[in-house]
Amino acid sequence: MRAVAGTSEQRLAEIADSFFRPAVRDLVPYEPGKPVEEVQRELGLDRVVKLASNEGPFGPFPAALEAIARSAPELNRYPDGGAYRLRTALAELHDLRSEEVAVGAGSDGLVDGLSQIALDPGDEIVCGWPSFPSYGIDARKLGAVPTTVPLRDDRYDLEAMLGAITPRTKLVYVCHPNNPTGTMNTRAELDAYFDGIPDHVLTVLDQAYFEYIDDPDYADGIAEYLKAGRRIVVLRTFSKIFGLAGLRVGYALAPPAVVRALGKVRRAFDITTPAQEAALASLGDAQEVRRRRLENAEQRTEVERILREHGLEPAGPAVANFLYCDLGENSRPLFEQLLREGVIVRPTHGFGGPTAIRVTVGTAEENAFLAQALDRVSAMAAKAG
Repeated sequence: MRAVAGTSEQRLAEIADSFFRPAVRDLVPYEPGKPVEEVQRELGLDRVVKLASNEGPFGPFPAALEAIARSAPELNRYPDGGAYRLRTALAELHDLRSEEVAVGAGSDGLVDGLSQIALDPGDEIVCGWPSFPSYGIDARKLGAVPTTVPLRDDRYDLEAMLGAITPRTKLVYVCHPNNPTGTMNTRAELDAYFDGIPDHVLTVLDQAYFEYIDDPDYADGIAEYLKAGRRIVVLRTFSKIFGLAGLRVGYALAPPAVVRALGKVRRAFDITTPAQEAALASLGDAQEVRRRRLENAEQRTEVERILREHGLEPAGPAVANFLYCDLGENSRPLFEQLLREGVIVRPTHGFGGPTAIRVTVGTAEENAFLAQALDRVSAMAAKAG
């Protein structure tokens, strides 16, 4: 009798752990923020606000939605594997050549690609810590060694990172602004870093939150370092201010040799047609980018006030669309308490900050919901105490 899925007659093969490469077997995977639907299902809540994953609180631009709809009838066709039109538009936007532009499934996909083209077992990367986990995860997949340098005053300690470089170091990641702390390095600090970096190292300047920042001391990695001939890859994304996190479109600006190498390891059809079309349609609306940047700055100040009002001190100055609060103790209990009140924040254990939470800036209404949830958590704590 043919086995039917879900019956006791079905038995899948058992694969021993020894089958898998040690680097993969011992890997701790990236832990994403909880989805709204999962929390509603598990806790029986009607309303859940997600402030966990640094997504923009606004959806795609209207032009992007229209572009997605126009692309739908052709979804029986594979996408343009080389993303020619998108790469050409990005090159024009940044006054570069298309051979200096690579695209990937979010900037995270490009971190994976950079690891593949550069790292052999025993090679090293350097990054600050706490910081974005994929830098270390993608290195470990290949048997490379992440060297993590503690932050200083919640910011990347670029001087100490220079001191951590060895002859085996291939990549140095500078998360700018840093995720999860939301803080940035000054132009002078970056200038000094690039003056001291050895010639055998490639720096990856991760500027995923570039469009949110209006601090005059925040350096543009493309204009100030890439075009000046530094050994650098600059990462940007459409996942944040452009509201396309669900479509996964990121890009790298880099010397042509790096872009060619990335092209050799990328998956053949990494960026879907709707993703390419939505990204293209998002490039021409500087006014909407500015509106979202100003709205975020206003609401970030409000979230800072809300957190301080409840005894939580954000790291700062924060310049992106999220805030980081070190509680001085395991942050999971507060995460779980807020979860039961319908607010998803991010405990930052996977980022190297087990005593902190990261809170994304939402809309005014979502931030008010956060304040009410913290009120209830504080009231319960006072009653229990």
